Amino acid sequence: MGLEVGIAAVKALVVVLITLQLTVLLLWVERKGSALIQNRIGANRANIFGVMPFNTGLVNTLMADPLKMFTKEDFVPEGADRLLHFLAPFLSVFPILVTFACVPFGDELRVGGMTISLQVADLNVGILYILAVASMAVYGVVLAGWASNNRWALLGGIRGSAQMISYELAMGLALVSMVMTFGTLDLQTMARAQGSGLGSFLGFGKPVLDWLPAWGIFYQPFAFLLFFTAGIAESKRIPFDLPESESELISGYYTEYSGGKQAAFMFSDFAEIVLVSALVVTMFFGGWQIPFLGREGFAFPWGGRLPLPHLVIVVGQVVAFLAKVFFFCWLQILIRWTLPRFRYDQLMRLGWKMLLPLALANVVLTSVVILLAQ
Repeated sequence: MGLEVGIAAVKALVVVLITLQLTVLLLWVERKGSALIQNRIGANRANIFGVMPFNTGLVNTLMADPLKMFTKEDFVPEGADRLLHFLAPFLSVFPILVTFACVPFGDELRVGGMTISLQVADLNVGILYILAVASMAVYGVVLAGWASNNRWALLGGIRGSAQMISYELAMGLALVSMVMTFGTLDLQTMARAQGSGLGSFLGFGKPVLDWLPAWGIFYQPFAFLLFFTAGIAESKRIPFDLPESESELISGYYTEYSGGKQAAFMFSDFAEIVLVSALVVTMFFGGWQIPFLGREGFAFPWGGRLPLPHLVIVVGQVVAFLAKVFFFCWLQILIRWTLPRFRYDQLMRLGWKMLLPLALANVVLTSVVILLAQ
């Protein structure tokens, strides 16, 4: 029992550290990526004792700016609820980090006589867990706006709560389509199901379709578009950044935050980007799967085989998962610096009058296809 708890603690620590590193890396990618898109230099002024080792903004992002932010005064405005003002950043970050517990980042690691699942918590109801825990992040946004005693922050909190609740419906229905397709709520089972050929998964034997991996994107492309769009909206970034909307609400729900508390809200935004990317990869792009790579090595459809050591396979799976996640993180940052912001009425119309009916139609269509295939 003690060994199992220790292994689970190590896996949780690894996932948290990976998330922290990815968020910092994404902050740098966003700063330099936006500079390239806008044809400017970007962050490159900070140095170490007068020496600038890398003229890429890494010193700014990794050292100078975090040091400046965490040494700023923790200001609480007059009339604010000090307890809720303190708790709001925590309530915004904690649900996002806890949600990573059921996201598999690999298959299994065999050490001696033990088999360690590369997933913090082996939950057979992972989808329900994600919907339940991730929805709690809205409380951090609402409480930050209400506790600040600022009308702009309150308006940002109200916008954020309405937006997150609205787009959770379309996201949940997209997940329902995936549950119906795979017949499970377990994300690890979903990832393993995508390791076969597409033809075998669909029950067509081993025709040319087996050259394609049985990734969710091939039989639920519409659910992917719905989930990815709703996921970007849940992360509250352009074109869905109405809760912050600097040109209208200063900084929205965290207008009255500074120092480490403001950094916590910024971290939660980037952590949500990583979470959305991880879920997209797990359900639609094979998760940790590498095409034709099984537990013994590569097995190609034309009959060729390439045995590999177990450790090499496990490392390759983890690296493949992280590479896919980083690609979709980069894609979200590219969208953020490419599209303009929606008006609030356009935001609500898209969620309620377009995404929700389309998600319902996709569930019905999936049901019909499953019934006809039986």
